[in-house]
Amino acid sequence: MDRRDGIAGLETEVKNAQEIIGRIFSAIGRDVVGQELLRRRLMTALLTDGHILLEGVPGLAKTLSIKSFAQAIHASFHRIQFTPDLLPSDIVGTEIYRPQDGSFEIRRGPVFANFLLADEINRAPAKVQSALLETMQERQVTIGGQTLPVPRPFLVLATQNPLEQEGTYPLPEAQVDRFLLKVHVDYPSKTEEREMLDLVTNRRPGEENARAAVASLSEVEALKETCRKIYVDDKIREYIVNIVLATRNPEQFHLSCRSLIELGASPRASIGLFLAARAEALLQGQEFVTPQTVKDVAHDVLRHRIMPTYEAEAQGISSSDLVKIILDGVPVP
Repeated sequence: MDRRDGIAGLETEVKNAQEIIGRIFSAIGRDVVGQELLRRRLMTALLTDGHILLEGVPGLAKTLSIKSFAQAIHASFHRIQFTPDLLPSDIVGTEIYRPQDGSFEIRRGPVFANFLLADEINRAPAKVQSALLETMQERQVTIGGQTLPVPRPFLVLATQNPLEQEGTYPLPEAQVDRFLLKVHVDYPSKTEEREMLDLVTNRRPGEENARAAVASLSEVEALKETCRKIYVDDKIREYIVNIVLATRNPEQFHLSCRSLIELGASPRASIGLFLAARAEALLQGQEFVTPQTVKDVAHDVLRHRIMPTYEAEAQGISSSDLVKIILDGVPVP
């Protein structure tokens, strides 16, 4: 096939993808005002088979956003409220004994859904977090010696409350690293909050639960296939690797922030930045990744993978500040 035919074919696929994505975003917009970044990151996670760690105060439509997203593509959705007394079997399921015939029946847990909202995940003890970790990473669950795959697509959206720390269990670094993105959700603008009042006033009871799907799971698979075709030049690939290397060895790029970084990003960050940049390019209607595309997603990919030192914390420098220092200092191709 001629290279020009291949480029023209990809342009057509990207245009078709834009139309499907637009339908999905419009469907979410009927229930959720604002939160454009959250919508885009949900789509990024869907396109890349990633998971999202979400941080924000209560009442910012996190649950409604992912529920509306699931409805828009006719996907199953479950929500788990994490509490200190939760058990692994409450998450993944368990075996139920049947006295009638002396057999065991597997009762599947809420992880068997396309979209799983793990609300206040840091309130659950380590065993529960470990059970969810296997599901996130392996996309399967082991119950009574049987290995059961979870549905595809499978996306975990875990939330953390940034204010309340009493009764919480900090997430292990290994589990935090499994999240493709960490997204900070902020308050809506005054205009958006005013629109919320109109939406609530005009909405009929139960209306948000009766939305029809606007895209099929087969169309979602087509989106993911198009995303995999987005072109990433070798110079962009090297740029991605350099950004991640700079979190470990900033002096190699003449950055004077070595004393501010306790732990840099793992190689999983390079893969995550590569995948997220391709998804962002598709969301922007581009057939290729640019340095700016990489920068657009870098904060959400890297902020939870960089550990500031005590010195940085004493100076009020966060991991997001460190990401900005690195992005400003690493040469752009």
